[in-house]
This record gives sequence, C-alpha cells and structure tokens, in this order.
Amino acid sequence: MLIGMIIMIVANIVLLSMTSRYPSYEYGRFSVFIVAPFQDAVSNSIKFLESIWNHYFNLVSVAEENKILQKELGHARKRNNFCYETELSNIRLRYLLKFKKNLTDQVVAAEVIGKDPSAWFQTIIIDKGKVDGLIKGLAVVVPEGIAGQVTDVSGHYAKVLLIIDGNSAVDALVQRTRARGVVQGSHAGLCLLKYVLWKEDVVPQDIVITSGLDGVFPKGLRVGSVSKIIKQNSGIFQEVAVKPYVDFEKLEEVLVILNNTNPAVTKMDVDGYSSE
Repeated sequence: MLIGMIIMIVANIVLLSMTSRYPSYEYGRFSVFIVAPFQDAVSNSIKFLESIWNHYFNLVSVAEENKILQKELGHARKRNNFCYETELSNIRLRYLLKFKKNLTDQVVAAEVIGKDPSAWFQTIIIDKGKVDGLIKGLAVVVPEGIAGQVTDVSGHYAKVLLIIDGNSAVDALVQRTRARGVVQGSHAGLCLLKYVLWKEDVVPQDIVITSGLDGVFPKGLRVGSVSKIIKQNSGIFQEVAVKPYVDFEKLEEVLVILNNTNPAVTKMDVDGYSSE
C-alpha cells in the first residue's frame, strides 16, 4: 500500500507537470485515466484501515464495558443472595417467635454455629452461654418439637446433646393412649421409645410427646411419630421406633428454656427408671 501511494503521488506530479506544460483536453483525459485507479485503490485502502482501526477501538471499549458489567453483575448476585438468605432467616425467626409466644416458660433464642463432625456423638454448639443465663440441663426446642438438652456451658457458648444421640433420654408419652416410656437416640437419625409395657396399645403414626416427668422438658412438647413397633415373644416391654419431627440436618436456630434448673436426664438415669 505504501508503494502504491508513492507511485500514485509520483504519477500525479508527473501528469500534473505534463498537463501544465501541455494544457490540452487529451492530456487531461489521459491523466484522469492513469491516476483515477490509483486514487480509488488508495482511498479504499485508507477507508479499510480506518474501519479496522475504529473496529479495534470499539472492541477494546466493549471489552472494558463488559468487564465493568460483569463486576456489577457479580455484586448484584451477591446482594441478591444476601437478601434471599435474610428473607429465609426472617421467615424462620418469625416462625420461632410465634412458637415462643405459645410457651409459658422463659426462653432465649440461639443460633447453631457448630456441629460435632464425628459419627459417635450427635451434638451442636450454640452462640449463647452463661452470660445469657444458660446452665447445664436446660431443654432446647424448636417449633417442630424438642431438639435436645444443654450438656456443657461456657461464657458465650453451649453444647447441646441432641435427642438422636444414644446418650440422650427423654421421658415421654404416647399421646393417644398415654402409654409411657423413655425416648433414646438410635441410629440413622431415629429414636426408640423404650420400656413401654407389652400390653399398651401403640400403633404406627401415633404421636409421642414429652411427659414432663424428667425435669428437663415441659409436658406436652412434640417428640416424633411412631414408625414401627417391635414386640418380643418374651418380656414385659415392647420397643417402639420413633421418627423425630425435627430435621436435625437443617437445624439453624433454637430456643433454650431457662426456667428449668434440674440436672439433665442421660442414659445412665434410664437404668434407674427401668428398675423402678
């Protein structure tokens, strides 16, 4: 292209010189015939380069704009996710507050901040402790039912033993027939209602509630529903499988009942109960 421009300039100078020396119509026609194609080619080339140059700068501008928009989109998604989580949290807290109004006992709300990773213990850590009035043995509940009881307390945190842990024990009743037993933790997130007399009428879907006799949980709180009955050929007791109402995998907020000051009932206390 550079060579073509030089040739066109030289040709223009020569032809203009010839035209100025020999001003005639034929020379004018000849100069236009020779110079016009070069001028057209150079003009088109310049336009093509200008188009590429403008396109390049447009692409750079669009790329910068796209980078800015991507960043703003990321911030918008982050804000949207935060708002969605806040909305879900508000729904849970309103549900918890509504349940709290139905309780006659003094309670404190707490957030679950940790969970025992081992398969041997079913415990959680909550963000309330001694400074909030918590002591060992307090009942922990949610709107769906009972969750567990406080076993260890520090200044600002507490450990809660869930009812699905094998070391947990809750005195309970079958709501329909008032048959009494002790709910203990079992495997796979289930519980067992033990020491129910063989003669008692218990069927699947029966609701199991707290009896209030263990000094930990107030009477009448929901524990779970009967899923299976195991009756041995010998013995005076039948064993009842209970599915808790609480989904312990999705436990995020709980209520701790402060009124009760009696020590927690554990599995060691059950032997004494069974021998009575």
